[in-house]
Amino acid sequence: MADDRIPKGLLITIDGPAGAGKSTVSKKLADILGYAYLDTGALYRALALSAQKNNLNPDKEEDLEKLCRKPAIDLTYNGGKLTVILAGEDVSEEIRTPEVSMLSSYISAKPMVRKSLLEMQRDIGKKGSVVAEGRDMGTVVFPDADVKFYLDASPEERASRRYKELLQKGNNLNYEQIRKEMLKRDADDSSRAVAPLIPAPDAIFVDSTDKSIDEVIAFMLAKIQEKAALKACLRAARKQV
Repeated sequence: MADDRIPKGLLITIDGPAGAGKSTVSKKLADILGYAYLDTGALYRALALSAQKNNLNPDKEEDLEKLCRKPAIDLTYNGGKLTVILAGEDVSEEIRTPEVSMLSSYISAKPMVRKSLLEMQRDIGKKGSVVAEGRDMGTVVFPDADVKFYLDASPEERASRRYKELLQKGNNLNYEQIRKEMLKRDADDSSRAVAPLIPAPDAIFVDSTDKSIDEVIAFMLAKIQEKAALKACLRAARKQV
């Protein structure tokens, strides 16, 4: 049942690095609020997988143009599960491999790629009642979002979470390899010229290193309630002027 203490129509963004718990938190928060869930990382991963499947070189402009030309990507979220459809095929699991993760980080730095997905993301956000997860939601895609969060955790904790997740899926990788790849991706995402991974100036920072999912959710709900109440007060004050 949706939390009726928080009004409908808000746009909430959750940014942060890989392994911080963005997907888990965003899905659960959207469910509690009765909001739509927008996983922007899945969009970039789907494009990366498309490049991989079609042998497209993201360093070649003509290949990049082909990749960005009306990308046939569809996201659906039903029953607590996100389904990613690429060219009519369910690729929800394929986009989560380490290789696709690294490639998605690389192509997401391409201005042409970001431009091709920006309009799609903003169209979804315009409807309101959305929890949008990504790396530049609060800084670039939705700079006027109602509530912004930046979710992080220590590199060791994030690598450990990713390691356990991949083990459950049968991937034979060692912890140190995952940690090194995650640190490289952090560096790449934070230093890129286009839409780097940085907290928005007005984002609420949340460190999930020693917090459970429920503790993170409870903290976020309290902050969203505060923001919603403040906005309601400001609206009421303007009407009285």
